[in-house]
Amino acid sequence: MSLKLSRRSRILLIIAAVIVLALLLGVRLLDTYVDWLWFGEVHARSVFTTEILTRIVLFVAVGLLVGGSLAVSLMIAYRTRPVFVPVSGSDDPLSRYRSMIVSRIRLFGIGIPLITGLISGASAMGDWQTIQLFLNGTSFGQKDPQFGLDIGFYAFTLPFVNWLLGWLFVTVVVSFFGALIAHYIFGGIRLAGRGGQLAGPTRAQLAITVGIFVLLKAVEYFFDRYNLLLSDRDMPLFNGATYTDLNAVLPAKLILLCISVICAIAFFAGAFLRNLQLPAIALVLLILSGVLVGVAWPAILDQFSVKPNANDKEATSIQRNMDATRAAFGLQNVKYEDYTGSNQASQDQVKADSGTVSNIRLLDPNVLSATYTQLAGGQNYYGFPEKLDIDRYTVNGTTQDFIVAAKEIKTDGLTGNQTNWITKHLVYTHGNGFVAAPANTINRAVTDVSDTSTAGYPVIGTSDTKNPTGAGAIGGKPGIKVDQPRIYYGELADQNDYAIVGGTPGKAPGESDSPDQKNYYYNGTGGVPLDNWFNRLAFAANYGERNILFSDAIGDGSKIMYNRTPRDRVSKVAPWLTLDGDPYPAVVNGKIVWIVDGYTTLNNYPYAQQTQLGDATNDSLNGVTRQANNSINYIRNSVKATVDAFDGTVTLYSIDDKEPVLNAWEKVFPGLVKPSAEIPPDLRAHFRYPEDLFKVQRELLARYHVDNPQQFYAQQSFWSVPQDPTEDGSATTVAANVANQPGYYVLADAAGEGTPTFQLTSGLTGLQRQYLASWMSVSSDPQDYGTIRVLRLPTITGANQVDGPVQVQNRFQSDQQVAQDRTLLNNPNVIPIYGNMITLPVADGFLYVEPVYIRQRNQTSYPQLARILVSFGSKVGYAPTLNEALDQVFGKGTGAAATTPSEGAPPSSSTPPTSSTSPTTPTTPPANSGGSNPALDKAVTDIQSALAKLKAAQQSGNFADQGTALQALDAAAKAYETAKAATPPSGSGAPQQPGG
Repeated sequence: MSLKLSRRSRILLIIAAVIVLALLLGVRLLDTYVDWLWFGEVHARSVFTTEILTRIVLFVAVGLLVGGSLAVSLMIAYRTRPVFVPVSGSDDPLSRYRSMIVSRIRLFGIGIPLITGLISGASAMGDWQTIQLFLNGTSFGQKDPQFGLDIGFYAFTLPFVNWLLGWLFVTVVVSFFGALIAHYIFGGIRLAGRGGQLAGPTRAQLAITVGIFVLLKAVEYFFDRYNLLLSDRDMPLFNGATYTDLNAVLPAKLILLCISVICAIAFFAGAFLRNLQLPAIALVLLILSGVLVGVAWPAILDQFSVKPNANDKEATSIQRNMDATRAAFGLQNVKYEDYTGSNQASQDQVKADSGTVSNIRLLDPNVLSATYTQLAGGQNYYGFPEKLDIDRYTVNGTTQDFIVAAKEIKTDGLTGNQTNWITKHLVYTHGNGFVAAPANTINRAVTDVSDTSTAGYPVIGTSDTKNPTGAGAIGGKPGIKVDQPRIYYGELADQNDYAIVGGTPGKAPGESDSPDQKNYYYNGTGGVPLDNWFNRLAFAANYGERNILFSDAIGDGSKIMYNRTPRDRVSKVAPWLTLDGDPYPAVVNGKIVWIVDGYTTLNNYPYAQQTQLGDATNDSLNGVTRQANNSINYIRNSVKATVDAFDGTVTLYSIDDKEPVLNAWEKVFPGLVKPSAEIPPDLRAHFRYPEDLFKVQRELLARYHVDNPQQFYAQQSFWSVPQDPTEDGSATTVAANVANQPGYYVLADAAGEGTPTFQLTSGLTGLQRQYLASWMSVSSDPQDYGTIRVLRLPTITGANQVDGPVQVQNRFQSDQQVAQDRTLLNNPNVIPIYGNMITLPVADGFLYVEPVYIRQRNQTSYPQLARILVSFGSKVGYAPTLNEALDQVFGKGTGAAATTPSEGAPPSSSTPPTSSTSPTTPTTPPANSGGSNPALDKAVTDIQSALAKLKAAQQSGNFADQGTALQALDAAAKAYETAKAATPPSGSGAPQQPGG
């Protein structure tokens, strides 16, 4: 019994279907129109149209291929169905299905292939990049070592062939099962009787379909030979064709290719024979040959010939892997230098490395965001990213590194009436100011942790509408000049947030423009116009906000800004790029621009090592975008992108004009990427070597610095990326499983060059060991940008080893001065924060420098630099200033070579800060005054007695006695300070500096 619908019901169902379809298509069309307007704003509509057209062509082509083949298969099955089909009974289900299908043959004959085609076409649309690279691929000028083909074949052609074969297999399989089901329903296949029955047309159609499948398998075997160069048989040691692949699997592919062709012919012949013996024999032959030749023989060869002699058998493949990996990851021109790694150094040796010592960075950009917010943020609606950035500027003739940030609008900081629609989207629209502080400077040293006024803070300056040259200003001289400090595009912009700017004064409320406290009306080129009702209706629907449509504040000259984060803008303009996780702001020709590094990547470079991008770039650094864990085996920093912070203009510059993958995309989108010759010198001066690329190269260099295949196989001389011993920021012990230590930007003497350069650096330890094995740096200077230098330490054991970061942190924690500084580290009102531990080659050894910050335990506090930890060899320095810490390690007077200005002194000053004094509570007993001041003598005696009691209590583990001793020590220290204040300056009872 069939259900019949009335004419009215059918009309209502049709109307409902049209409404649902319109809603689905309407949302899609709305998104497309909004994107169309956005791409017009950034002058990149060619990207939008090319991607859309390629997706449409793929949708139609694959949909027609799969859906059309299924339709043809069903049509053949229907037209060749038996005229008479026996019915097993009145309740035969197949009979009912046949009747239903025959009565609605067009619905099933067209509907099923149509739905299948739609699903297939939609699935294929995401592969548009594979198609475009195939159509526009270029030559690498390098050939693979096995077949002698250009690398471009593997990069551009082979992925397309694999993609095409995949869809052809899908097409054949779908057609086969469609025909199988149709023949079964229409009686061409009957299971009744002994062995069942198969009609002649059914046998012919199914046999031909299987024959086509087997023939495609032969084609796949042919191209699988090239895929062997991407083999992962010996993962994780190396990628590429192994000895087994070359001597067993490769011949097997050719044998299986020939067998597949023979089997395909057998299936085609079986289509016209009355029995199925020949196709059945062919099928068994294909399966057996696949198991014996394709699986068993390679496994036997690998188990009994290769593995017992792997170091010799795999030598050729390992050498190929080493060569390909270095070429694919830009490691073929690394400059290696043997380095002594001395644990002893004289003052003269340290002072000779003045380019490094005078630029030692004290400020940690991963700690100071809250400090910048409090000292330079001003109003509650301004803020800074969780991680600040480091860059170098030449100010008043002196080049040094600065901790920089853009003072952005922070909408989640709005409160009360600031959160209503008008103020959020029309008033608080932009940030104002570029903020910079010298990386090696604080205002004055912290001598008392209870002093939260100004001690220990960066010398922060802001270039904004009120003071265009305030950023980086030192000693009253002008700093970094910014002509347009307003920031409409930045990292803090919410992905779904928007700002409506401009408009007519008097109608529009005007935008907040602090610190001038004036209303401002945007007059730049950024944003999409809202001066017509159609656009207002489109954006009102897109954001679900009726105020966009009805607000009188929006009128002539109004624009809407969206997609405002730098990474989002670059990723939409160049979707084929993999972007670095840390964009940074720079002042270029008076404008604030965001610089975003873009990578071209592949995962099919023959013999190159497959690397998980997410794992390789994951470390302890916070506030950066984590990379997806995609597998790559080729990467180049081919593009530097800039995003203007005022008008959102996206500009792409080529770094390597000859990079093949970039050249292919330039053919897809001509004119989108500007050649390197057009990079302004002022912009090039602020290029940094990108962190994510550095991390990938560091991970691989730990293994691929080895030249000998046998040593590589035995993993001799491998290195490891060190763990970050300061990861949790406040721990007093090093965790067992912590993340990798990030690379650090420093301005220091280039390794082996002796001239200060801005570089990205990292130490490397022995394999699963903590001692330092090497140190690498990559230059960011325009003259030798991208040059990788590695200092290799000798393979030594025992006392001559150079300690790695974890060992040095342990030494810091166990140092007596550090352990006894209860005022700083064990104060219940203070949280200690260990900053980045920087490793610097100094005086033929390595100098470790680590800032220690403190933060009061209250909501309004923010980190301030309190102490500097320094280590060289077995010696530790611990003091409020770098000068004092260096003096403790190398002897008095060494610190004069360092630059730790106080009270805003110029960076070139070598005068020790007058405010750098010892802690209020002495960590070592002061000298006796010789009886010139009885009160002072008594205080000294009391301090010595209290320290002795404290030491005894610590050794016995008696916490009550420790508390009593600490109270006595505190009282004695205060008495000492009081007595000292009454002693003439020339008196001999001045306390000694810790460690002096």
